[in-house]
Amino acid sequence: MSELPSIRWGIITTGLISSWFVEDLVIPQENPKVKHIVQAIGSSALEKGQKFAAKYCPQSTPTIYASYEEVYNDPNVDVVYIGTPHSFHRKNCLDAIRAGKPILCEKAFTLNAAEAREVFAAAAEKNVYVHEAMWLRHRPLVHELRRLLYEEKVIGDVFRTIVDFALDVDIPSLPPTSRYRDPALGAGSLLDLGVYALTWAMLTLDPKSPGASELPQVLATQTHLHGVEVTTGVLLRYLSSGRQGIVSSTTMMPGDPAHVARIQGTKGYIDVEGPAASMPLSFTIYEKNATEKVGKKYDFPRIGRRKQNELMPWSETLRVMEIMDEIRRQGGTRYPVDV
Repeated sequence: MSELPSIRWGIITTGLISSWFVEDLVIPQENPKVKHIVQAIGSSALEKGQKFAAKYCPQSTPTIYASYEEVYNDPNVDVVYIGTPHSFHRKNCLDAIRAGKPILCEKAFTLNAAEAREVFAAAAEKNVYVHEAMWLRHRPLVHELRRLLYEEKVIGDVFRTIVDFALDVDIPSLPPTSRYRDPALGAGSLLDLGVYALTWAMLTLDPKSPGASELPQVLATQTHLHGVEVTTGVLLRYLSSGRQGIVSSTTMMPGDPAHVARIQGTKGYIDVEGPAASMPLSFTIYEKNATEKVGKKYDFPRIGRRKQNELMPWSETLRVMEIMDEIRRQGGTRYPVDV
């Protein structure tokens, strides 16, 4: 039996999100197609990188660098994972592209659509692969849900989705330099939480494949505290179908630990369940006129935090960024990088 091909990863930054990614990357799988290797880790200090490797890479010995540039230039690194905060994604991506390295970059992909276009233009010129790590779009649960909605039409014609993502972040207690409080770092609920709520609405209201999806009409409002957006409310309307999405996010209080979203149709509705909009674990289908509210439940066991599946085109990343730009324009949230 031939040996599996290997993919050697360079990990940019050693924060929480990067630790989640690395943990999931090395989870044993039944029928793996490739062998994932954490080849290099870039951090602001060697000690931080060494501690990260000792904790999350016990079965390997990645090269530790005290700069990101060294990871990009390492000839043994096949692909770069970027797990830095939103405000650094543009620079990190452009630097990796200059080195000719394929990229998997966390969401929100950049601070605004203009930055995303700049990254994609550079990637196209250099012929470098770039992919946004919106793992929600790759989950088997989402693929099965969309099949039931638009192939089997289990709840008839979909007309509305309601979704919220909420966390309790004590903004006033944080230092001005915190990424949760500094607008220059993309502070606010929209880029951290709202991007998931927005993605749920777009996944369940538009049956078209990514790249051919419709750009919905947007009506948005935002509330600010200490100069930071803390609550966003959005009404999406798809002009071709009349479908509506009611989307919200906030850092003012915890969300419902069991409920992610509700998709409503002419013959019933579907509730998506899970601890957060970023972590759906099941969904239940309810008939419209059922005498007892007992639905058919579909469970999807949690195996790690991420799944791999079909590609997500750049046009879909740009569509989400453009919608979030419009939400911020209407809501009065500006970042220093905005033109």
